[in-house]
Amino acid sequence: MNFTFQRARFREVLQSGACVHPGSVFDAISARIAESLGFEIGMFAGSVASNAILGAPDLAVITLTEFAEQAYRICRAGRLPLLVDADHGYGNALSVMRTVEELETAGVAALTIEDTALPAAFGETRMALISVEEAAAKMRAAVQARQDPGLVIVGRTQGAVVNDVADAVARARVYEQTGVDALFFTGISKREEVEAIGAAVKLPVMLGTINAALSDREFLAAHKVRIALQGHQPFAAAVQATYSTLKALREGVAPAALANVAPKSLMDELTREPDYAAWTKEFLKG
Repeated sequence: MNFTFQRARFREVLQSGACVHPGSVFDAISARIAESLGFEIGMFAGSVASNAILGAPDLAVITLTEFAEQAYRICRAGRLPLLVDADHGYGNALSVMRTVEELETAGVAALTIEDTALPAAFGETRMALISVEEAAAKMRAAVQARQDPGLVIVGRTQGAVVNDVADAVARARVYEQTGVDALFFTGISKREEVEAIGAAVKLPVMLGTINAALSDREFLAAHKVRIALQGHQPFAAAVQATYSTLKALREGVAPAALANVAPKSLMDELTREPDYAAWTKEFLKG
């Protein structure tokens, strides 16, 4: 498949001068929902992948193959540009190169490589960071491994979470020199932190899940923020809906009496039933 359109659209977001909230997606149907509702981009998080694919918490136990396969299912479902959280690149800098190859082939529009020490080391009780030098080498490796120049490589730092915003900024300024296309900051919660980041870096900025204090998208855009996450509530909502439906059925509620079930019209739209009906008529009925 050709994912040039999605990657071009993603770069338009980075160059637009505006800040957007991505739709958090986890499978083909959720991606089609986000696209149909007009989300500019989708986001497939590592935490959501662990939950959805393994039924496991976000502890870096998912493999690259499992993650890339699900990313491909999401990408092939439509034309929604997809940003994915590639964590630490599943190993050292050579593993990062393999990660870029697999996710580029899967069709993602953008991927982040972060500076967290993953998986957690024996005896480690708090999040830790790898050295700036190792993180920068991983990001250079990611850029070199990219074959499609349209693919966006994002340097991600947890410096503000582990240390402070000053450390995050210092790291980001090093990462800017590696050839990445954008910078991703987690743990940012104050307007003055956004202002400090915007003043210190040259590349477009992405923020991890923001709080109410950072809900002003015009303010964010004015300080180079082009993408700001709102969290990953759609997957949690899907879990709750499935749990409630199965619980109701187990307790004897009649299927016809169930609440909040997608109507056939919506299911037909999201599964592209009219297209399949037309293809069946054209190719299977003679």
